[in-house]
Amino acid sequence: MSPRTKYLSKLIGLYSILVSLSMVLHKQTTVEIVTSLIHNPPMLFVTGVIGTAAGLAMVLGHNIWSGGALPVVVTLVGWTALLKGVLLLFLSPAGESEFFLGTLHYEQLFYLYSAISILLGIYLTYAGSKSAAR
Repeated sequence: MSPRTKYLSKLIGLYSILVSLSMVLHKQTTVEIVTSLIHNPPMLFVTGVIGTAAGLAMVLGHNIWSGGALPVVVTLVGWTALLKGVLLLFLSPAGESEFFLGTLHYEQLFYLYSAISILLGIYLTYAGSKSAAR
């Protein structure tokens, strides 16, 4: 397993755990922030630029589709970040609002999305640390 995969898995994993736990502890505030962000086109643009840059960095630096589950999951996270960043750049504000708040039912499925993120974080942190111990 490459050192880059180990590093990115631990970085993404710990980030996912910490941010998700913070969001769960402050659910109402998080929902209000996301709703406000969706209705603020300049901030959405900045968020899209940052998300696209982070996604591109991960895709260009770690686009590995073989070698086990861990490298593929890290690669999928990079592609997901890139896709989300590009969506934020190119969808209209009304389209973004409909997609994130309507189609994805962000507020209604908040705990499901948080659980997925926490579980992904635990997996990535554990798998990255376990492979580093070998």
